[in-house]
Amino acid sequence: QMIFWGMFAPIFGLLADKFGGNKAVFIGFVIFGLGIYMIYSGPNTGIFFQISLGVLVGTALGATALAVPVSEVGKHFTDKNRTLATGLVTAAASIGYFLAPLFTKYSLGEVGWQETFKYFMFFVLIGAIASLFLLPSKKNLPKIGGIKQQTFFESMKEAFSHRGYILLLSGFFVCGFQITLVGTHIPGYMQDRGMDGWPATIILALIGLFNIVGTLGMGYLGTKYSKKILLSLLYTSRAVIISIFIFSPPSLGMSIFFGITFGMVWLSTVPPTNGIVAQIFGTKYLSTLFGIVFLSHQVGSFLGAFLGGYFYDLYGSYDYAWYVAIALSGFAALVHLPIDEKPIIRSPIIS
Repeated sequence: QMIFWGMFAPIFGLLADKFGGNKAVFIGFVIFGLGIYMIYSGPNTGIFFQISLGVLVGTALGATALAVPVSEVGKHFTDKNRTLATGLVTAAASIGYFLAPLFTKYSLGEVGWQETFKYFMFFVLIGAIASLFLLPSKKNLPKIGGIKQQTFFESMKEAFSHRGYILLLSGFFVCGFQITLVGTHIPGYMQDRGMDGWPATIILALIGLFNIVGTLGMGYLGTKYSKKILLSLLYTSRAVIISIFIFSPPSLGMSIFFGITFGMVWLSTVPPTNGIVAQIFGTKYLSTLFGIVFLSHQVGSFLGAFLGGYFYDLYGSYDYAWYVAIALSGFAALVHLPIDEKPIIRSPIIS
């Protein structure tokens, strides 16, 4: 799911840049609904489970989850206000992340997994209807005269020859590794430390709740301060929070501490990262360029999910995965500092 999510983020991003975000995201929700319907009604064994939850839902997330919606909204705003707008979008996703663990745990206990997936299909339908209103920004319509309009391949060449873009790819890889390590393995980690049941659910719910505060705050700070410095501080904070959590005795209080503090930095990387891409390269191919950055994020997500389980199977402990996450935080904090945030000045058309 993580890999397909990442693979299709730039593909749906290109569709959004060419034909409009409403069309790209709507198609994603249709695929999402199909994937959930297969889980609801299918055999859910072997390859069927991989196709539904892995391929179809993963593909759908490439259109519906963050990369395309955030970029499409960002196109409507100037560099001054863009991070605040994208922070609002990311905060909206956080509300879902807060409610989902609570609803799922309650629904599974009350009506079972099949009825729970039926409810999820209704949620997807609501998302599909809302996506129709994600209309393109008029700022990105072709203009006559002035600056030469870039082609898709010219924009790709420009981005991959820019050191700052490569550094952003590296930094967002770390983000994906960390949040998927937490999201996937925190239930097992808490159980391994003798805390079953609700503590892991509380952590995930608090992450969703306080991520609202974090993304809104980072969206606002991104309008005032250097985005690369904010990102460096975010990754430094993650290293400190993870260290305190894993080296402290397990307790409900420590679970609450981790949920609140890690929630504050959970997806707050999205507004400044998206903002830097738009600030440097403009917004014409923003969904595609940020989709590629998000692909790097999802490669990290795949490794966060995989290595957490691999280290546990190999050593009987999640500790080594946490150590990698801490080391990667230091790496990400450093790689953002050399990024040149200045917009690229393109040559005007010569008459």
